[in-house]
Amino acid sequence: MLLSIKTKLKLSKTQEIIMSKHAGIARFTYNWGLATWNSLFKDGLKPNKYILKKFFNNHVKPEFEWIKEKGICQKITQYAFDNLGDAFSRFFTGIGGYPNFKKKGRHDSFTIDAGGQPIPVGGKSIKLPTIGWVKTYEGLPHTTCKSITISRTADSWFIAFAYEQEHEPTTSQYDVVGLDLGVKELATLSTGVVFPNPKHYKTHLEKLRRLSRKFAIKTKGSSNRNKAKIQLARHHARVANLRKDTLHQITTFLCKNHAKIVVEDLNVSGMLSNHKLAQVIADCGFHELKRQLEYKAKKFGCEIIIADRWFPSSKTCSNCGHIQDMPLKERTYNCKSCGHSMDRDLNAAINLSRLAKACCKSVRSANKLTEG
Repeated sequence: MLLSIKTKLKLSKTQEIIMSKHAGIARFTYNWGLATWNSLFKDGLKPNKYILKKFFNNHVKPEFEWIKEKGICQKITQYAFDNLGDAFSRFFTGIGGYPNFKKKGRHDSFTIDAGGQPIPVGGKSIKLPTIGWVKTYEGLPHTTCKSITISRTADSWFIAFAYEQEHEPTTSQYDVVGLDLGVKELATLSTGVVFPNPKHYKTHLEKLRRLSRKFAIKTKGSSNRNKAKIQLARHHARVANLRKDTLHQITTFLCKNHAKIVVEDLNVSGMLSNHKLAQVIADCGFHELKRQLEYKAKKFGCEIIIADRWFPSSKTCSNCGHIQDMPLKERTYNCKSCGHSMDRDLNAAINLSRLAKACCKSVRSANKLTEG
């Protein structure tokens, strides 16, 4: 299967300058392509990334000597146009918004390859095409990859690539588990396991505000403002990394120990419209959790079942099946039919786990009818 890895680079000052130059050329190419695309579209034409790439290589690139500077990998312009084409594809299919121009210092990244040849990686050093040897803080698996993406977060550079690896499915401890996501408890499993919500953003909010105020009062263009900007970016990155680490622990535990995982299809955008809960909901990272579950399910050989958005998991009694309204302020489910009392999240998780079992029974019944 195809796995990916992202790790921090250990660069010298000279290497950081080289990386910045590559990111700058990729940004310039992307912005030129977007501006040209907009201009051609206004004139009634239908541009695409192949036309723009050909015109850029033949007429624009020769005019800028700094693009062909020694030590610069020329593949970055090709991937910049590919990224632009992918951005428009997402826009036309309704997945994303209209592409925006890139700004220096925000999401700086570029992609390189070795002209179709595999790039060997392994250990704590890697030889990048044209750029040369760079070091990493952690050891890389000994394998090969087709292309490498290098990006910057705050003042740190990271390397990311995908590689193929054979992976045998792990033995699951439980067959089915229901996963209920929430704000008070980040995740509640039908087995009784509860993952509390650490609320990383709220915990670090005061320091983020202090660093934001410090950055705002600095003179624009000054070195002190740039230092304050890096401090703020570092702290934002720390909060994001803490959140991702929490989600990785939850998703790895789920996929390693459960054969089938039933999770509800949450309307996150609709939930964020509640301004009283928007901050803490965004801090939970529900979309990232679902994304991690999907790719780790393939890695560990388990199955992800998405419950219907309108499935009343919180309103249904897990004991008798009675359905009643459950306002958010009520944290305990007290059944008005059988008198059963249980934690709201655990009750919902149990109902989700039974949904998977019901689906299995329906499939078996359909198979019997087909055979008959």
